[in-house]
Amino acid sequence: MHILMTVNAAWNIWNFRRPLVEALSGDGHQITVLAPPDEAVPELERLGCRVRPLEMSVKGLNPIEDLKLQRRFGRIFREERPDAVLSYTIKNNIFGARAAISCDVPFLPNVTGLGTAFLSGKFLQTVTEQLYSRSFAALPVVFFQNEDDRDLFLNRRLVRADQVRLLPGSGIDLERFAPAPLPAPQEPPVFLMIARLLRDKGVLEFVEAARLVKARHPQVRFQLLGAVGSENRSAIDRPTVDAWVAEGVVEYLGTTADVRPAIAAASCVVLPSYREGAPRTLIEAAAMSRPLIATDVPGCRAVVDRDVSGFLCDVRDAESLAAAMERFLTLSYEAQQAMGAAGRAKMENEYDQALVVDAYRAALDIIARGRRGAR
Repeated sequence: MHILMTVNAAWNIWNFRRPLVEALSGDGHQITVLAPPDEAVPELERLGCRVRPLEMSVKGLNPIEDLKLQRRFGRIFREERPDAVLSYTIKNNIFGARAAISCDVPFLPNVTGLGTAFLSGKFLQTVTEQLYSRSFAALPVVFFQNEDDRDLFLNRRLVRADQVRLLPGSGIDLERFAPAPLPAPQEPPVFLMIARLLRDKGVLEFVEAARLVKARHPQVRFQLLGAVGSENRSAIDRPTVDAWVAEGVVEYLGTTADVRPAIAAASCVVLPSYREGAPRTLIEAAAMSRPLIATDVPGCRAVVDRDVSGFLCDVRDAESLAAAMERFLTLSYEAQQAMGAAGRAKMENEYDQALVVDAYRAALDIIARGRRGAR
């Protein structure tokens, strides 16, 4: 089959969908990636993908621009004539689906998270829900990455039960993200947050919690790893981050192509996000046997077993986050190790990337059988 994968940034395929690409390529399928180009394009081409640039605006809902995007999808689908489209991220899912239906192209969206559209007020949420409902109505399969998002779509009748498939995020390579020993107990504890630096990820709460904890435990270190100035309405700019560093409240680690050394050097990985699909950084950290602290919100609570593999705190609440951090600091070294081991066991049992690959193979088989029947 000729499989086209579309997303709002090429690096998303390289960072999060690489095992799926490798598996489908190994099955003999031809893979085309349709996405705005970035530094990941050469890596995808070395992987055997053909990359086609996609012009799109990631931010906001501009009806004129989004209609242009839908038409652009339609033109590309007619030119490429893929046997199936695998889609990720909101705009690609919605407007790609609408175009695929008009072109009679099988379309498999993955709801990787609800994003700022569901966090920005009732009007935008209502508009987004209407778009989802109309775009997904005729699709055979819609993938979700956590039960909360799945149930929300079902309860609001944005999808039907027969369409829904639940995935363990994008899965995790358990060999690449192998367990790593915790830093020695005599070393200063390190709380690490890995995320694009967005307000919706809870970065402001992380920084404020760091202030609260450092006031009582000045030896504790707080690190931020992720891109600043992202093309997102809730992005945090570099001067703000530089001010935090100058204040001494956090260390900024920039960006990296390999997060494993940073995770290995951390005592605990933190994600105080407002909502997630399946938080990749928590999954990677748990696979490496790191205790977790996250907000009690969809996505995060699916990855963290409360008080077993980590702690959950209240969303948008720096004091609750600080309390969870201080609770972690009271644990013995052995208890911290046990918490990390519990997270690793959960990843082995529930998040192996093979589960994701098998789910996509099954969905593609449904499409292939349907097309053979049509002929």
